[in-house]
Amino acid sequence: MDPRLANEGLTPLDPAYVTVMRIGTLITAVPFVIAALVGEIGGMLFAGAFLVPVVFVFALLVLLVPLKRFNARGYDMSEDRLRVVAGLLFRKDTVVPFSRVQHIDVEQGPLERAFGIARLVLHTAGTHNASVTLPGLRHETATEMREAIRAHVKRETL
Repeated sequence: MDPRLANEGLTPLDPAYVTVMRIGTLITAVPFVIAALVGEIGGMLFAGAFLVPVVFVFALLVLLVPLKRFNARGYDMSEDRLRVVAGLLFRKDTVVPFSRVQHIDVEQGPLERAFGIARLVLHTAGTHNASVTLPGLRHETATEMREAIRAHVKRETL
């Protein structure tokens, strides 16, 4: 975990999220490696001119970047708010008071479902940045957080 997150008192995401990000990046990057390989085999360039840099960048994108992104994310859920921090180059620190929450979703894509993780999405009142997404939670954790926030919102409306 990134020491900055620990210093800020943030809870890290589930480690399976790194694997999900790596697989997603792998799926996106494979066509570029295939294109580089075809270019090399087709004799368009001399051996290694394009394939070597592409494979190097591919390895960085798949192995290093998801880990850095994972370490730069965290959250803190208190009694009346959720704080979500994310970003490598551009840090984003969002605080959502539960009194502003309109509805809450727990979402999963196929990869997330396979690894047992989910995204918690809080939809808030307003139009600008009207939803905040917290990815990389264990599905059970996301569901528990949704129910805790829902109970708080229900108390506020009574």
